[in-house]
Amino acid sequence: MKQSRRTLYWLVFLLTAGVVLALDQLSKRYIITTLDMYDTVQPIPALAPLFQITRTENTGSAFGFLPQAGDIFLILAFVIAVGILYFYPRIPDGKWMLRISLGMILGGALGNAFDRLQYGLVVDFIHYQIPPLGISNVSNLADHGIVLGAILVFIDSWRDGKKAEPVPSSEETPTEEQEGV
Repeated sequence: MKQSRRTLYWLVFLLTAGVVLALDQLSKRYIITTLDMYDTVQPIPALAPLFQITRTENTGSAFGFLPQAGDIFLILAFVIAVGILYFYPRIPDGKWMLRISLGMILGGALGNAFDRLQYGLVVDFIHYQIPPLGISNVSNLADHGIVLGAILVFIDSWRDGKKAEPVPSSEETPTEEQEGV
């Protein structure tokens, strides 16, 4: 029984990573074959001021940060992947959200790493804008997998923290006499 549970845990983890990686790579391949650099498509015209598909390339990290450090981000992606694979077997039973979120992070990290190996950069195309605030960001499904996975890790950790910190009731609070004051 215990072995079948471990197999199921690994299956869910690897399937999650594989789905994120496949969706990321397939979407990027579609964008590369259908759009020229900086071409924009508005798939939902009503959302055009906020959401568009714009093909761009990124040699750095999110938001174009450190554009000359692409090799460092490639190495970092593989270090993260190895770290996740090392940590994964140590996750306690029943931690489904953590298992799925680590699969999302792994799939996203590998998706962007594959881009760097194949193209020397990362292909981005999901273009969000908030015009009144001057915010504009172009990302990809790998980025979204990493961010959503990290948010889920945070939520899982927060939920565990809430379980571990019982709030004492007034009956459990020692009186001055019990404390010897």
